[in-house]
Amino acid sequence: MSEQAANHRYAEEATVEPDHIARARAHALELGATPISAAVGAQCAVLAAASQALNIVEIGTGAGVSGLWLLHGSPRATLTTIDSEPEHLAVARQSFADAKIPAARARFITGRAAEVLPRMNEASYDIVFVDADPEGVIEYVEHGLRLVRAGGTVLIPRVLGGGAVADPVRRDPVTAAYRSLIQETQSSPAVIGALSIVGEGLLQLTTVATD
Repeated sequence: MSEQAANHRYAEEATVEPDHIARARAHALELGATPISAAVGAQCAVLAAASQALNIVEIGTGAGVSGLWLLHGSPRATLTTIDSEPEHLAVARQSFADAKIPAARARFITGRAAEVLPRMNEASYDIVFVDADPEGVIEYVEHGLRLVRAGGTVLIPRVLGGGAVADPVRRDPVTAAYRSLIQETQSSPAVIGALSIVGEGLLQLTTVATD
């Protein structure tokens, strides 16, 4: 095992996932809605806690694992989560209920993100978490940067594409979109960006406040 693989494995095994999130993970796997890794979830929780997030948008609910991690980091936050799959939302609702998340702290929206996001208020959220269909990742991130307040953060997991992004031979549309997103945001004066390689990868973009 390479040093990098050993580090990845250690980071995953060292992460302690709360019981209610572990149960949601089991439901996600049964449903076929692949959840983010526990290590990525823990990073999201830390970012939510550090920013004292009160308003969070999640694009791609799945079975509720990522939303529960975000609220684990910021217990006072209100989460608005969007998914086009009613079955996913139903399982997530149950996971949130089992975790005793107050109904007022979670708003579930059934619909396509591309249709829902344009109707949401800009500069009104602390964190936007983007984990929907990868074909639309650039569009969703653009919406996310519009929706977050100055100093707010957009989080994009799975951005390394299972190793595809680092492989120069891979040129399929999804890989190219992730690669372009990383490169353009790293050089953009509008955001401070960081790319974590823990788990499946996490791109973190914090908007720069302007005078």
